[in-house]
Amino acid sequence: MNKAEVSDNNASFTPDEVMRYSRHMIMDQVGPIGQRKLKDAKVLIVGAGGLGSPVATYLALGGVGTVGVVDFDVVDLSNLQRQILHRTEDVGKPKIESAKESLLSYNPNIEVRTFEEPLVSDNAFRILEDFDIVVNGADNFATRYLVCDAAFLAGKTVVDGSVLLFDGQATVYKPGSGCYRCLYPAPPPPGLVPSCAEAGVLGAMTGLVGSVQATEVFKEILGIGENLIGRLILIDSLNMEFRMMKIKRDPKCPLCGDNPTIKELIDYDQFCGTPPVTALDAQS
Repeated sequence: MNKAEVSDNNASFTPDEVMRYSRHMIMDQVGPIGQRKLKDAKVLIVGAGGLGSPVATYLALGGVGTVGVVDFDVVDLSNLQRQILHRTEDVGKPKIESAKESLLSYNPNIEVRTFEEPLVSDNAFRILEDFDIVVNGADNFATRYLVCDAAFLAGKTVVDGSVLLFDGQATVYKPGSGCYRCLYPAPPPPGLVPSCAEAGVLGAMTGLVGSVQATEVFKEILGIGENLIGRLILIDSLNMEFRMMKIKRDPKCPLCGDNPTIKELIDYDQFCGTPPVTALDAQS
């Protein structure tokens, strides 16, 4: 690429953006063309908590043009051990507000769209419709099934992650390549799997898994590398072991199988046998 081509590719960026994203633009795998893809991308993050915080932060810093955040919780002092979007002075403030303030302070060149409402079957398609990729950072099974079902039915890619104690995992679901239900056909019995509020989580684990999720989002937007579709990365930070497990589309899956029976969103609280959540990502 000659200097004239570089200049043409940079024409859509302000001088501030060229400097801000310079470490991306000198990479062969990104460059000005890739940075333009990032600027045009729209990513929705479900939950402004432990996982949503690092994902949103890195996407904003990296120049993803539109970052959406859905959450209806308020900042609690117990969140600050891991939820880096929020600070001590934000305690008691809606997470949506402190998240938007933090992201725009990191990068005022992006757009932050906020949805201060619980994600439910009645609004899921409306919230998801304008976004290219959905990042799942919810900490309850009802919301996780809802996000993955809605994204599949809407033809969206999901970058999924979860954490508990010293453990974490992440994968990517794309229509035609399997879904959350292929891996977890049914939710565990209520109370069998403790939440982060009940068992705890190492704060740094959310940063580790969230960084993996953010990386997968960047790769998906740029169309580079080998992503986690069909693979589940398992992280045991206590022993610092990383394992990769292959996952396959289940032909009998009720959502993405050969003869699907799930063609619309359902009552996910009833499906999981749990009461309606009072916060999307209050503890993760």
